[in-house]
Amino acid sequence: MKAHPISVTIKNADVVLDSCVEKADVHLKDGKIFALGNRSDFKAERIVDATGLTLMAGIIDPQVHLRDPGFTHKEDLATGSRAAAAGGVTTFFEMPNTRPATTTLKLMEEKKAIAREKCVVNYNFFIGATKDNFSELDSVPNVPGIKVFMGSSTGDLLVDKHNDIENIFAHTRRRIVVHAEDEEILNAQKQYIIPGKNFAQHADIRPASAALKATQFAVAMAEKYNHPLHVLHLTTKDEVDFLAPKIGNLITTETSPQHLWFSSPEIYDRLGSFAQMNPPIRTVEHRDALRRGIQNGTIGIIATDHAPHTREEKAQDYPISPSGMPGLETSLAAMLTLRDTLGISLMQVSKIMSANAARIYGVKNRGSIAVGNYADLVLVDLKTTRTLNPQKLFTKVAWSPFEGVPLTGWPVETWVNGVQVFAEGEITATHAAVEAQLL
Repeated sequence: MKAHPISVTIKNADVVLDSCVEKADVHLKDGKIFALGNRSDFKAERIVDATGLTLMAGIIDPQVHLRDPGFTHKEDLATGSRAAAAGGVTTFFEMPNTRPATTTLKLMEEKKAIAREKCVVNYNFFIGATKDNFSELDSVPNVPGIKVFMGSSTGDLLVDKHNDIENIFAHTRRRIVVHAEDEEILNAQKQYIIPGKNFAQHADIRPASAALKATQFAVAMAEKYNHPLHVLHLTTKDEVDFLAPKIGNLITTETSPQHLWFSSPEIYDRLGSFAQMNPPIRTVEHRDALRRGIQNGTIGIIATDHAPHTREEKAQDYPISPSGMPGLETSLAAMLTLRDTLGISLMQVSKIMSANAARIYGVKNRGSIAVGNYADLVLVDLKTTRTLNPQKLFTKVAWSPFEGVPLTGWPVETWVNGVQVFAEGEITATHAAVEAQLL
C-alpha cells in the first residue's frame, strides 16, 4: 500500500542550502517542501525537534548494482533500497548488468515493475549498450542514460571494439556513461596474474594506463559527436589531469568514497579480496589526485558503485574472487568524515552528493532544499562517531569495507517524498518511493 505523506515541521535544524547553512524550520506538505522559516500559521501533523542536527537534501547515488533480477542472493531492490534509506540516499540509478541485462524496452519495463513493488527510495535505471541495440537505446522512456562497459567487469555487457563504441556515440542522443578501462590492455595483463592471496596485484592487472586510454577515447568520441559523456568512478591521477581542462556541460565525472579514502597496498593488506573492485583502489599518489579533483571541481559527483558480493564469494583466491563492494549505508558518513581532510564545506558535500547529480541527469525537483522541491531529506547528527556493526546493516551481504573505521556524521532520519522511511536504525515505511522523473 502506498504511504501517504503527512504535514511535518522540522524545527531548529541547521539546514544545508545551496550557498549557506541556516538555522531554520522546514515545513513539509503533500510530499514537498512547502516553506522554509518561521510559519506560525502552518499546522503540522508532526513536529520534529531537530535542535543540534543538520538537515541535508537526500543523497542521489547515480551508480549502484542491486543485482535484481538474476543475482538476488547478493542483493535485491528491497534490501538495497533499505540500505540506501539507512545511508540517507533517497534516489538511486541502477546499472544494467543484471541477468538478464537491461538492454531492451521490455526488460526495462520489467525491472521498473519490480522496483515499484520493492523499493523504499526513489529509483531509475540505465539502459545497457551492446554493439547492435541502437534502436532501443533512445526509445526507452525516462532513463538517465546509456551505460557502456568499455572494459570487462561483472556481467556480459562488454563493448570494447572502437568501431562499436563510436557507433553508439554516433547513433544515440542520450548521455553516455562509461566504465572506462581498455580491454586490450586488460587482456594483455592477464598473463601476469599470480593465483592466490596477493590481492594487491589487482591494481597492476588493471593498470592506470588502461583507465586513461579508455577515458581518452571516450572523450574523443564525445567531442567528435558533441555527445554528453559521464566518466564513471575515476581512479587515476592520469585521468584527473587529462580531464581537468575538459569538464563542462559535455563531459562530467565521478569517483567513489572508497577511492577517496583508501590506498594500495595498505587496503589490500587489511581487507584482502574485500578491497577488490573495478577499477581498482590504487596508490596514495592516485588517491590524493582524486582528492584534489574533488577540491577543484574536476570530479563533480560522488557515487558508491555499490556492488555487493557474499562473504563466501569474496573469500576465494585471486583472480576468482569477484570485484565489488557495498557502499550505500556508509557513503554520506564517509564523506562527512572526510570533509575536513578535503577542505570542503557542508554545502560542497551536498553539491557533490545530491545537487550535481540532479543537474547532470536532469532529475526534476530533487537534489536540493528549496520550496517546491520534493521532500527528499536526511537529518544528520554531525557529532556522533561510531563504527559499523555489520549485523545491523541492511545490505544482504552484511559487510562493509568501512568496518572498524570510525565515521563521524550519521543519518538520524530519512524522508522520501515527505514520508519518513528511516529513523533510529529502522525502516519505518516501505511504499513512499516513485520512479524519479528526468528531463
